Amino acid sequence: MEFTQLLTARYSVRAYKNTPVEEEKLHKILEAARLAPTAANRQPFKILVIYTPGREEELQRIYSRNWFVQAPIVICVCSIPHDAWSRRDGKNYADVDATIAMDHLILAAANEGLGTCWIAAFSPEDARDVLQLPDNWEPVAFTPLGYPADEPRTKNRKPLEELVRFEK
Repeated sequence: MEFTQLLTARYSVRAYKNTPVEEEKLHKILEAARLAPTAANRQPFKILVIYTPGREEELQRIYSRNWFVQAPIVICVCSIPHDAWSRRDGKNYADVDATIAMDHLILAAANEGLGTCWIAAFSPEDARDVLQLPDNWEPVAFTPLGYPADEPRTKNRKPLEELVRFEK
């Protein structure tokens, strides 16, 4: 798919079929995240692939919406601040790098005909407990991954003029 068409077609899917995701497609999507640019090429993130069948109840502790566990897979991207590059003023780029990887992942999923929905409103404490995350991993974002069972809605976006400032 042409890139601009992909950006326009991608939407936040909130209903999923239980059709399994093919391993080849999953690999392509994970590879896209691996190729994401990161500060100083440190790649301070981990990607957790969580198969939902049989784990629906415990996964809903992380995010309680029913559609979160409809898809056959849930993906969690965690940052590892200790491994990240930091700017001179101390700004650590681990979360930025992890979100870039997630963005590559969701765009690659859309390109493969799969749906995602970026979730930040999860319980970090429950995510740590359910997924038994190491202390130095920070869960940054989740997404279901599967075939959409809904239709795209109209995207509401601010006009470009409100988002861009041209400097002289």
